[in-house]
Amino acid sequence: MDNGGDITRQWTFLTNHARVLVQIARDPGIRVRDIAARCLLTERAVQRIIADLETAGYLSHERRGRTNHYSVIDGKQLRHPADAGPTIAELLSVLLR
Repeated sequence: MDNGGDITRQWTFLTNHARVLVQIARDPGIRVRDIAARCLLTERAVQRIIADLETAGYLSHERRGRTNHYSVIDGKQLRHPADAGPTIAELLSVLLR
């Protein structure tokens, strides 16, 4: 609530990691530059997020010529204990509608 000029807190339902994962799920051949533009992030931030997702086992990639082709690991469970149960595939099925 804004009380006469107070700055209201900004928050969103999805993390940047989720946004990046959704873009990759939509287009496994997408460029980092395009992910950054669609998610309103810097290319460096997207690179860090992709590295995080790969390290945690949610994503893999293979080099195809001059581009990367990403694969989402669909059967991987959500990371936070409060979200235990659903898989990445189940989450993406909702977000990709």
